[in-house]
Amino acid sequence: MQARWKLFFLLVISAKVVWAQFSCWRNAMRAFVLGGLFVLVCTALLAAQDSSKRSGEEGRLLALESAWNHAEQSKDVVALNQLLGESLVYVDYDGTLLNKKEFLETTLHNDVRQEQINNDGMTVHLYGNAAVVTGVYRDKGIEKGKPFQRHGRFTDTWVNQNGVWQCVASQSTLISR
Repeated sequence: MQARWKLFFLLVISAKVVWAQFSCWRNAMRAFVLGGLFVLVCTALLAAQDSSKRSGEEGRLLALESAWNHAEQSKDVVALNQLLGESLVYVDYDGTLLNKKEFLETTLHNDVRQEQINNDGMTVHLYGNAAVVTGVYRDKGIEKGKPFQRHGRFTDTWVNQNGVWQCVASQSTLISR
């Protein structure tokens, strides 16, 4: 009889040991799952924060593109000077290559009266402190006494230095239609 009690007692103790190990494993799994969920939530919050920052920068660049159109239309060299980087490389629709000084001089002294400059379908691609903006433009006005209308595509490269975005390269191409 005593052997039966010893066997029973060993079985009970073994069951408790197994149950304790199972409980530890269950607690470890619970901690692992909760830790994984915590990491996922943190990742989602950081991605949302980065996305809102990105959309803020994209909006700022789109506004700068509009400001450039307005400044060029009104021949506002002071505004253009702030928007354009010192190392600007500007390739016009006709293949003319201009630096910043030449672009500002041409804009100020050309025989063009811009009536309208509009951009459509702009896309911003951010690369840290650099961005590429692409889109379609339409401009209309009078050049050398004759009316004109142009429709083309553009690519502008912007660089953010010390919190200020400036365009350092611009290229436009006419769309023949």
